Amino acid sequence: MARVVVTLRIMPESPETDLKKLEQKASEKIKAFGCEVGKTEIRPVAFGLKALLLYFIMDEDRGSTEDLEKDLATLDHISSVEVTDVRRTIG
Repeated sequence: MARVVVTLRIMPESPETDLKKLEQKASEKIKAFGCEVGKTEIRPVAFGLKALLLYFIMDEDRGSTEDLEKDLATLDHISSVEVTDVRRTIG
C-alpha cells in the first residue's frame, strides 16, 4: 500500500478572509477524512488575495479526494478548492 502527498489549494472569497481560521477548519476536515496534515502555506495570488495550501498524506488505496474537496467547498468564505499536486512517497 503506497502513500501519496497531496497538495490542496483553497482560494478564499476575499482578501479579508481569516486564513488561520480557515486553515484550522480545513485541517479538521482533512483529519476526519482519515489523512495526516503535514505542512501549510499561505501564498500571495493577486490584489491582496492569498491562497491557502495544505499538504497532507493519504493512502493511495483511498482513491480520489473528490469527496474531501466537495466537503471543504461547503465551508464559509471559500471560493474554490482544488488538488494541484499528487506525488507518491518513497520509503
